[in-house]
Amino acid sequence: MNQSPTQFEHHNSYIDTENDVTWLSHFLSIYQALNKDTLHLLSEVYHRDVVFIDPIHQIEGVDHLTEYFGHLYSNLLSCSFVITEVIEQDASAAIYWDMIYQHPKLRAGKPVVVQGHSLLKATEGKVIYHRDYLDVGAMLYEHIPLIGSIIKSIKKRATQ
Repeated sequence: MNQSPTQFEHHNSYIDTENDVTWLSHFLSIYQALNKDTLHLLSEVYHRDVVFIDPIHQIEGVDHLTEYFGHLYSNLLSCSFVITEVIEQDASAAIYWDMIYQHPKLRAGKPVVVQGHSLLKATEGKVIYHRDYLDVGAMLYEHIPLIGSIIKSIKKRATQ
């Protein structure tokens, strides 16, 4: 089911009867409010045995995931996610997003926008599997002097 960023009426989802919200809508609301001061909320949406995979790391367990996010956020001036599309089926979802972040050593601290998507799988009303797909070059390497110009040149040549 396709959803706009402001519509979170999910059908055929796991319902957490205690809170009467779907696992996905709860996840989306926490993720869009996530920052270095709200990392404790990760345990509300991630299963204790979560497997989190991104292009650089694989993390297992909600405690290790919270530590990983803490390290990431400690190096950033800001980071936010804009959800652009949600496709949900039962206890799985594909989330398409724009990540906007600022790092003091990349682009002189100016915002960087990276498009990506996540595959989520839930059990017991929490995310047990989270895999991010994104262009690491667009997120990081293209914004490092010298390396960035090389990567941009390679991308340009590949499209010719």
